[in-house]
This record gives sequence, C-alpha cells and structure tokens, in this order.
Amino acid sequence: MFGLGWSEMLVVGIVALIVIGPKDLPGLFRTVGQFTGKARMMAREFTNAMNQAADESGMKDVQKTLNAAANPKKFGADKLKEATGMTKGPATAELSAERQAAKEKMSKAMGDAAIERKAREAAAEAAEAEPPAPEAKS
Repeated sequence: MFGLGWSEMLVVGIVALIVIGPKDLPGLFRTVGQFTGKARMMAREFTNAMNQAADESGMKDVQKTLNAAANPKKFGADKLKEATGMTKGPATAELSAERQAAKEKMSKAMGDAAIERKAREAAAEAAEAEPPAPEAKS
C-alpha cells in the first residue's frame, strides 16, 4: 500500500518492539488494525455512494450508448453497408478480367525480378570465392 516491502516492515516492527515495548505492542497493533478497517469501510462507502449517484444521474445509460456507438455491429454499420451494396460477397470477391490480368502481370514481373536477383547474388558469391591472380614480378 505504501510501497513497503517485507524487509522494511520487519525493520519497522523491530523498532516498534524496542521503542514501545513488548507489553504495549499488541494493543498498538489492535489499534492500527481498527484504524485501517475504518479507513477501508469509509472508502467502500464512498465508492458505493459514487456508484449510486452515477446510476441516479443516468451515467450508466450514457456509457451504454457510447459503447454501442463504438461497436459497429450494435450501431448498425453492417446494415448500412448491406443497404449500399458494400458487402463482401460472391459479386465482389471475384476479380474482373482486367484486374486478374494485371495481377498475373505483376506476379510474373516480381518472379522474374527475384530470379534475376538470385542470379546476381550467386555470381557475386562466385567472384568472391575465386582466389586473386598472382602478381607478376618485373
């Protein structure tokens, strides 16, 4: 809660044992426990009061409306797409003959470019692997 680890709590406990004494320490722990219990109860009551106020003011209805607007299926965007004919179906799934030809042309060009690149890389590797020619002394 306050960022205290077990080692820090142990040090605080030992200091409290030395300062307060073993006779009064159980009473101190009981008082601290009651105080934290009351603080938690007050925090719980505050949270419940805020939730009730939000319910009474209609904030839950506004939240539901915003969530529905953010969700396209609940908002009706799918029905709007159906009405305008923008749905994905058999008619739009098939490519027109012109688009199909363009796709095939691009695929062939990319394949040819890949083959040429691999051939260039293989030639470069072969050139690097060859030992240099011995120099002639004059």
